Amino acid sequence: MGFFRELGDRVVGAPSILAADFANLAEEVHRAQAGGAELVHFDVMDNHFVPNLSVGPVVAASLVKATNLPVDAHLQVERPDSLIPAFVEAGVTSICVQPEAATHLHRTLAAIRGAGLEAGCALSPTTPPEILEWVFPYLNYVNVMSVNPGFGGQRFITEMVEKVRRVREMTCLPIQVDGGISARTAPLMVEAGARVLIAGSAVFQGDPAAEMQRLIKSGRRAL
Repeated sequence: MGFFRELGDRVVGAPSILAADFANLAEEVHRAQAGGAELVHFDVMDNHFVPNLSVGPVVAASLVKATNLPVDAHLQVERPDSLIPAFVEAGVTSICVQPEAATHLHRTLAAIRGAGLEAGCALSPTTPPEILEWVFPYLNYVNVMSVNPGFGGQRFITEMVEKVRRVREMTCLPIQVDGGISARTAPLMVEAGARVLIAGSAVFQGDPAAEMQRLIKSGRRAL
């Protein structure tokens, strides 16, 4: 069925590997999983759409082999269509694109779903939810970014709580939130309608198992 199709109303945690120790990436993910993580968030950056360069499909393929958690690839790139086949081959279970970067968004989402993966869209802080109005039938989830794309460790943008609430009014699709998510901000997002809590710095700057567990418990208390 797919991770997001089966999520229901559960609140789950997803470590963002952007903040992990890349020399020990698999072990870092295993530690977060020990704390209750159920999904891995894999940021892909191209130094064009965002001013940063991260990892690609080769690293994704290695991580897929090293964990039994589903891997969700977030393409923060200018030409997402050109990378979709490589990430499909890498074995990720879902691909999220930025609607601002997709020339023909319907075609992009159709390509992801046609390959048997779940498809998502990520909304940058100033991108209105209305941009997704005509593609909701082709989406499996929405990512509301609570920082600007491109870097980890940024400060949480509080206005994004209301943006989550607005997206929840528009669709019953699962909402994941990404950026500045911690034990303090998670309850705000869950109360507004988010169910997938993506966290990088809050998890990997301490003990990943303990911090992931704390994040998830904090978010679930808001249900």
